[in-house]
Amino acid sequence: MLSVWLSVISLLIVIATHWLYRWRNPKCNGKLPPGSMGFPLIGETLSFLVPSKSIDMPPFIKKRMKQYGPIFRTSLAGRPVVVSSDPEFNYYVFQQEGKLVERWYMDSFAKILHQDATRINAHKNIHKYLRNLILGSFGPEVLKDKMLPKLEDAINQRLLGWSKLSSLEVKKSTSSLIFDFTAKQLFSYEAEKSSENIGESFTNFLQGLMSFPINIPGTAYYNCLQEEHEAIIKNRENANSGLTWKEYRSMTFTHNVISESLRLSSVAPGILRRTLEDIQVNGYTIPKGWALMVVPAALQLNPSTYEDPLAFNPWRWQDISANVTAKNFIPFGAGMTSCAGADFSKVLMGVFVHVMVTKYRWTTIKGGEVFRSPTLGFGDGFHIQVSPKHG
Repeated sequence: MLSVWLSVISLLIVIATHWLYRWRNPKCNGKLPPGSMGFPLIGETLSFLVPSKSIDMPPFIKKRMKQYGPIFRTSLAGRPVVVSSDPEFNYYVFQQEGKLVERWYMDSFAKILHQDATRINAHKNIHKYLRNLILGSFGPEVLKDKMLPKLEDAINQRLLGWSKLSSLEVKKSTSSLIFDFTAKQLFSYEAEKSSENIGESFTNFLQGLMSFPINIPGTAYYNCLQEEHEAIIKNRENANSGLTWKEYRSMTFTHNVISESLRLSSVAPGILRRTLEDIQVNGYTIPKGWALMVVPAALQLNPSTYEDPLAFNPWRWQDISANVTAKNFIPFGAGMTSCAGADFSKVLMGVFVHVMVTKYRWTTIKGGEVFRSPTLGFGDGFHIQVSPKHG
């Protein structure tokens, strides 16, 4: 009887040892990128989720980049993942959309939506439809010809409402503003007439939407913003007329402030793709079916590209070439499936800054401490009071 138990135990040990070896050394038709698969099943997920009180790239990424280089392997949420901070390789990958890689969402994201991840990832036409819908409603031509005055009116109304409050939480309030406006344009949703607060549900779903305050009174860049926007008003025949597309395009320093805010924020920890074929890079092989995570923060906070990368310095954009930004600045993704709402987002920020700087001021009430978990956000929120600038 004892010999039987010893045989069973020995067999279990052999099976467990083989399984553990296969976990740590996945099959590959070549040489895998360096890295570690972590513990069985959970991989390195717990380390990936460790929060940090910094706008710097996630510690998990930074530590492994230093240890393994710009491309390394890991395992997150039970999936094998290759993480890349190599700008040349990332640029190449985004040009191979639908050929070597496809859009992909982690299974956990699919569970939030109560959907099968395989089905979500397979429906390429859904993304194409949504992209065309967004471009049709918020694309450059629509923004230029129709949307700008509507957007300015909506921001004016919302800021007027905020000025009557003793305090407000920035992320929640701005998320609500964005949702209410876009929902009204897409399907005529009227927040004030609806019995269901869809905007609040949207706010709770998204994290870190307003991740970096861009115009704090008393700073050098705020003074430059103020001068630029007051000059726009002074040059008008009618000071009370609405913002024009030509005026928006003339906001050189404001665009620099927006670019710098986007560079520093890097809200999402990574942009995910799934490999459709084995991919060769730097002597390594990324197997077919693996997840590929491109890390915007690793590119946009790289000291080799951006001097003193954690400093908020809008003036740096006066000297940055298009060749540099093409591969090292991807706040809206890259390639054929980059964010269709990129232009709208930048216009919204520009108009918001214009109205805020010319008509209002804010005072910090509490909060504003930045943290990553691994998305970027405010730990206890960022509460401010908005008051009219004149009167």
